[in-house]
This record gives sequence, C-alpha cells and structure tokens, in this order.
Amino acid sequence: MDEFWVFGYGSLMWNPGFSHVETAQAHLYGYRRALCIWSWVHRGTESDPGLVLGLSRGGSCKGVAFRVDPSEWGSVIAYLRERELVTNVYEEKVVALSLADGRRVKGVTYVADPTHWQYAGSMRPAEAAKIVHRAKGKSGPNDAYLFNTLTQLRGMGIRDHLLEEVAREVERLRA
Repeated sequence: MDEFWVFGYGSLMWNPGFSHVETAQAHLYGYRRALCIWSWVHRGTESDPGLVLGLSRGGSCKGVAFRVDPSEWGSVIAYLRERELVTNVYEEKVVALSLADGRRVKGVTYVADPTHWQYAGSMRPAEAAKIVHRAKGKSGPNDAYLFNTLTQLRGMGIRDHLLEEVAREVERLRA
C-alpha cells in the first residue's frame, strides 16, 4: 500500500486510540455494520456478555477512514491487532473504500468471522436491546458503546436504522 488507511465503523470512529494525519468519511461496499459479536472483555463478561459491532457480509457501511503517517504504520497495525484480535472473532482485511471527496483508497478494517464462537449473528432489536441494556465490561457499559456510536454517526449525518431501533428499545427499558 502506498498509503495506510484504517476504516472504523464502531468504537474506532469515536475512540481510534492511534495517531493519524487525515480523517475522512468513507463508504465500504460489500459489508454492513451489525451488532453481531458477543463481547465478554470490553462491553460484557463471559457470564453476562454484551454485544458489539462487526462487519457482516452484504450491503454497505459508512464510517470513518483514518490515514496514518508512514512512520507510524508499524506501531498502528500492532496497536490495532492487540485491540481488535484479542479473541480472533474479527478477521483483518484490506478493503476498497470510497472517500466522501471521491478518492478511492485501500484500508485495513476488521470483519466479523461468522464461524467464530463469539459470532452472535443477527437478532431482533428488542432482543439486542435487552443484552445491551444490562451488560458491562472493562471498557464500561454496553449501552454507552451503542450511544457513543450513534452520536458519532449522527454527527456525520449517517443514519443507521437498526442501531437507532436498538437504542429506542434501550431507552424504553431504562424508563
């Protein structure tokens, strides 16, 4: 790769944790954002897992692309692998991204492995909301993860109807 880009679609959008020299809204085709990963480290525990986002095959996904300075490539990929590949529920992929300004770039992202035992698959929003509402992990409450992601998406003018429906159900459970 001539340039090193990272595509974020969940917590990487609002908490990348690495230095970068450029940020751009990006569109990824062939994958969609989904609450499809059981989390028992960051947003849940093994006895009470939470749900976090993964990319599932099909559809498309808008998110954030971060361009990393060449001098930082090694440290950033090491950081991402430590963060995203803790249990290997994600597969590291180099994907084609369309940036908002029309550029097409290659970027690294993390796609859900549907054969992994932590893959939750798809579930109804009400079912997902019950899990998100109660779960907590070492990075905090699962619902904070959901609402932080939605805040980021809304700030970028992106609607994610499924996440919004789960959030409405979480709010209903809080009431």
